[in-house]
Amino acid sequence: MEQYQWILLLLTIFMAGIFLLYQQSPTFSFYCKMLFFNGWVFLLATILSPPLTVLCGRKVENMKIMRLSVLPLKYFYGIKLTVQGLENLNIKEPYVIVSNHQNCFDLLGMLEVMPKRCVTIAKKELLYLGPVGLACWVCGLIFIDRKKKKAAMDIMEHVAQIMRKEDLRVWIYPEGTRNSEDHMLPFKRGAFHLALKAQVPIVPIVTSSLKCCYSYKDKKLNPGNCTIRILPKIETQGLGLEAATALAESTRKLMQNTFYEISEELCVDKEMRQ
Repeated sequence: MEQYQWILLLLTIFMAGIFLLYQQSPTFSFYCKMLFFNGWVFLLATILSPPLTVLCGRKVENMKIMRLSVLPLKYFYGIKLTVQGLENLNIKEPYVIVSNHQNCFDLLGMLEVMPKRCVTIAKKELLYLGPVGLACWVCGLIFIDRKKKKAAMDIMEHVAQIMRKEDLRVWIYPEGTRNSEDHMLPFKRGAFHLALKAQVPIVPIVTSSLKCCYSYKDKKLNPGNCTIRILPKIETQGLGLEAATALAESTRKLMQNTFYEISEELCVDKEMRQ
């Protein structure tokens, strides 16, 4: 009996130490929160992917289940998402969504506003992340190999052909990678080629700066507010592929100005509350 008491005592001391370290060390607290975020996603993927694969197979509708499972994390982290312009997604035809990409917490913003029958273009490396890769596959994500331009172009060509047939909305991060800076990276033209090829509208979605909540450099992950603004659609009907470059540049400029505007509004609102 004494042996179990010693084990219980040591376990209590260990847990108390962890709790105190979590309270006193921002860096330790940051890594704990990140571990929980990634662990939650991994655990859900492990639990949900096999039965979805067997019972439902690969289809876009599976994203609803993943969305309901992951989105509650915003409450755990105290991130308040304010959505503006949601009516701009009331489009009956297929369309391409372009959005800025800052860090892993963009996932919460995406799931907050993601319309029905929406798939994401993702890097092929995600497919090899075990249960997470399986979850992405079973939800219908479209994978491209960014190192093989010709193969990526062929996949986008196929997506353009099936968008109207399968009534798909396609979500793309045109910067091509995560970017935590305030200045957006030059947009890659793939999303715009896709919209022009399929002759479907482009819907820009801009997420305000997340620096008030998250900074990997400073090891900061705190509660905060975030604004997601959905802009009116940009028509591509009648435009040829030669318009892709100009369309990418004008869309980037529009989104950059919107990013500055909604990020500044959050800062002003925070100062007023203080």
